[in-house]
Amino acid sequence: MAKIDDFRTMTVDQLDDELLKLKKEQFNLRFQKATGQLENTSRVRQVRRDIARIKTVAQTKRAAAVSK
Repeated sequence: MAKIDDFRTMTVDQLDDELLKLKKEQFNLRFQKATGQLENTSRVRQVRRDIARIKTVAQTKRAAAVSK
């Protein structure tokens, strides 16, 4: 899983930026699905899981920063 390792090397600010980018993509994918223009349906699932991964890593980093 190279992706989770990439997320772990990012700072919290970078994770927040990536999260914002993925949420915009998720919105666009939902819009495409509603209008029948979505070609790659598996991308919806990938984006949703990446959002969850980023939230998990960010929460872990914030908790570690508080406990120090």
